[in-house]
Amino acid sequence: MAETALTGEPRATRLRLPRHLSPLLMASGLVALFVLLPLLALAGIAARGSGDMWPHLIATVLPDALTETGLLVLGVGVVTLVVAVPCAWLVATCTFPGRSVLEWALLLPLAVPGYIVAFSYLDVLHPLGPVQEALRALLGIASPRGLRLPDVRSTGGCILVLSAVLYPYVYLSARASFVLQSAAALEVARTLGASRWRAFLRIGLPLARPAIVAGLTLVLLEVLGDIGASEFLGVRTLTVSIYSTWVNRSNLPGAAQIALVMLALVLGLILLERWARRARRFVATGSARPQAPLRLTGLQGFAAAAFCALPVMLGFLVPLLHLSISAARRMAETGFPTRILGEAATTAALAAGTVTLALGLGLVVALGQRLTRAPLASGFARVASLGYAVPGTVLAVGLLSPLAGFDNMLDAAMKQAFGISTGLLLSGSGAALVMALAIRFLAIPVGGIEAGFAKLSPHLDMAARSLGSSQPRTVRRVLLPLLRPALATAALLVFVDAMKELPATLLLRPLGLETLATHVYGEAARGTYEDGALAALVILLVGLGPVMLLARMSSSALAASADGARGGSSARD
Repeated sequence: MAETALTGEPRATRLRLPRHLSPLLMASGLVALFVLLPLLALAGIAARGSGDMWPHLIATVLPDALTETGLLVLGVGVVTLVVAVPCAWLVATCTFPGRSVLEWALLLPLAVPGYIVAFSYLDVLHPLGPVQEALRALLGIASPRGLRLPDVRSTGGCILVLSAVLYPYVYLSARASFVLQSAAALEVARTLGASRWRAFLRIGLPLARPAIVAGLTLVLLEVLGDIGASEFLGVRTLTVSIYSTWVNRSNLPGAAQIALVMLALVLGLILLERWARRARRFVATGSARPQAPLRLTGLQGFAAAAFCALPVMLGFLVPLLHLSISAARRMAETGFPTRILGEAATTAALAAGTVTLALGLGLVVALGQRLTRAPLASGFARVASLGYAVPGTVLAVGLLSPLAGFDNMLDAAMKQAFGISTGLLLSGSGAALVMALAIRFLAIPVGGIEAGFAKLSPHLDMAARSLGSSQPRTVRRVLLPLLRPALATAALLVFVDAMKELPATLLLRPLGLETLATHVYGEAARGTYEDGALAALVILLVGLGPVMLLARMSSSALAASADGARGGSSARD
């Protein structure tokens, strides 16, 4: 029976769903399912293939692809560690000429996709390119046959190219760890007779190991997902094998079976990263006294500056200079290519659609955690973030089948009900590509919004509810305005990543649709490098904004942490 208020009027009872069945939590579960859908479909597509296909793949495709992929992953991992960790340590613990510029400049290669660096070096290091021509002129050699540098189209060349653009992942995490380390542990080692170098190897480096491993995992995941640089430089990785099997041989089940092998490698890499960081978590109290920087002067200072400047030059300055010169030369000869405007508009439209979908889904997942506080919501958030670890080729293969199935069902239903055909509404349009990119980069808004919520006290929600505000109104009027910086940062990062994405774009774009990334890929495949220079330059320049923002945010956060540590130390003194 309904309760009766003091006025005598009946008051209807309100049906309250249990927290674990709340609509917001169920919506978070649907987002997690949306991310898992391509992976589940991938297994179904692979199962449809002939049983004889596996022996063929094992005998002819997988040995070479696994060998090339393994060599590439191992080589890039070693080179990025050799470059990034010393640079991070020098910038974090030493002062030398140019340090203040190099601190943020070392992040600039993040703005350049690997396939654009490969595209640039194929022309720069060509036998008739500027580097070899300059060397022959310097040495007085007339014929190109008189001096030939090692061919950049090799596994070694691909290792160097990818390392030049991916080392900032390790540099960023290692620098943060070195900056926040307490001086006390290193000073104790010094008092026991250890040199500064030995103290770094035995104390500083192990303390930074979890951060280094986390950054290295991101590097290796990017290597596994690369298709442009690997194909340009003649390295037949698993990703290239998936693309060629699907596109060149029209064998989707075979591509799915190779993708399953690649997915197993990705999962193995993630598990290896968790194992490597087990029982090696070190917590900074925030009040430990930071290290006093070591001043490097003379030859030592010059060597430190040169070592840190070299990866910036190879990964950013050389491609930027080459693309600028090539684009200017081409425009001087043929004028401004108007097709670039259409491709830029198409790329921007696809990136904007990706941002809208990814932010919407990320907001649902993050709000599910914030408002329900159910353990299941955290699990959904982790599943929703899996897409970043899955290469774009794997997502493309897995997403095509369910979207095509939905299109066929819708088309049949519309024909039966209204006598009209909808055709391939999703799989035959840019919608499939937007969905794949949203899944691929969903981890960025989920993580960014979670970090934004972490800075907002739960008392804000409670205060708004106590004043009579409903939950949707609290979200709209209180939480979302306070989340604008986090939302804007996530939107910017997703936009630029979507503009640069190549593997999923190559496989899912509709016929006749050309983006800046596919334009660069096409010109490189034809060997007409100057014709693709302007498109590559546009991608590079667009990527600069988020990288500069990331550098500024990172420096500000580390400076604030260091100042807090000094303040706490002074207060104790």
